[in-house]
Amino acid sequence: MSGQVFDYVRVSTSSQNEARQVAALSDVDKIYMDKVSGKNTVTRDQLNALRAFVRVGDVVKVKAVDRLARNSLDLLQSLEEFKNKGVTVKFIDSLEFNTDAISGKLVITVLGTVAEFERESIRQHQAEGIAQARKRGVYRTSRISQDDWKVAKRDLEAGVPKSKIAQRLNISRTTLYKVLDEGLPAFD
Repeated sequence: MSGQVFDYVRVSTSSQNEARQVAALSDVDKIYMDKVSGKNTVTRDQLNALRAFVRVGDVVKVKAVDRLARNSLDLLQSLEEFKNKGVTVKFIDSLEFNTDAISGKLVITVLGTVAEFERESIRQHQAEGIAQARKRGVYRTSRISQDDWKVAKRDLEAGVPKSKIAQRLNISRTTLYKVLDEGLPAFD
């Protein structure tokens, strides 16, 4: 008995368009889509829902390796988790290879490392751009008031989704996660 086929699509921000990825993936039972940074796989609601839903014999299709993970460790852990559930993962933009074979593991590790390199390059270019914008006096960081932050903390404790909290505060989810993860001063 063959299982279901699912697509996993990820774009880094809500302003990015997922149409290119969706167009490359076809004949599926359901599409799971995250609009969140590729920094890690833990904060991706739809990826986590997909992981929980898949069963033995299912297939997960992903446009490219960097859409699933942006570093080798997350990539290998995700693939191992799917494998342990009896789920096959196929990357549309890559040659087909057996991730169970040692040569397949080598290929996936190299692809994961390339994705990690790309992410670090993006971060470096972004930091350089921010530095230039600061020199020109046009860079502005996101700020929220202490009152808003108190409301946000209360909402978090009550289980309100982070995306809703960020929307209410008129900040990006990325900014909210950064404040939560790194304890950044985000107050006026």
